[in-house]
Amino acid sequence: MFGGSSSVSVTSSRSSRFFSSSSSRSSRLFSSSSSSGGGRSRFFSRRRAGLLASGFVVVASSISLGSVRAMGASTSGSDSPLVRGEESIMAQKTHGTTEAPVQADLRWNVDRSTADRIVSFNRHWAERAGYWETTEFVKYLKSYDFEKEGPITFYDSVTGKPLFRAPVGRTMDEFIRESQSHGWPSFRDQETVWEDVRVLGDGETVSLAGSHLGHNLPDRAGNRYCINLVSVAGKPA
Repeated sequence: MFGGSSSVSVTSSRSSRFFSSSSSRSSRLFSSSSSSGGGRSRFFSRRRAGLLASGFVVVASSISLGSVRAMGASTSGSDSPLVRGEESIMAQKTHGTTEAPVQADLRWNVDRSTADRIVSFNRHWAERAGYWETTEFVKYLKSYDFEKEGPITFYDSVTGKPLFRAPVGRTMDEFIRESQSHGWPSFRDQETVWEDVRVLGDGETVSLAGSHLGHNLPDRAGNRYCINLVSVAGKPA
């Protein structure tokens, strides 16, 4: 349904490492240096030529839907704030699984048609790995003053309700590196606005409005919500 260069199925393939771990790799989004005022300045490095040349990223490893279910089902213990949701959240509504289409003027110039398909007419597909790095979100990060503004709030592309705030409990560089490594913006439990986010039994992560956001793919550090930027590019309601 969303083949070609615009999306990739998370149920049939996942990339375990988006860029190589070579010490000379060019995959770092930002590098930090001390400024005269004691703050950190960051600059965006040149993306790998291979990513720019291809509309689709060939993933390095695969993960089955069964594995996603197994991982998603094992991370909601008493020490986790994860909130489970019922399948009924994603029941068919006026516009796919949502009552309305995505906003007309999404943030960071993300592609609206891709956003609408992934958010409202999809349960398993994702924007292509690394897509977020091709949007104006990168420019936004370059100019964002985290020390002054605090965490960035990410809003539902349909309702404009807050879904994630990041980074929380880690640095901006750590948030960026993890997102870059996995290919999609990656959030942790403490960065999730649980008032409006739910995780279904198979790990699918959704909003209460029925927006498909991504999947919970836990790692050694705990729950990791691998989220499509097009799903959280809304403007606040």
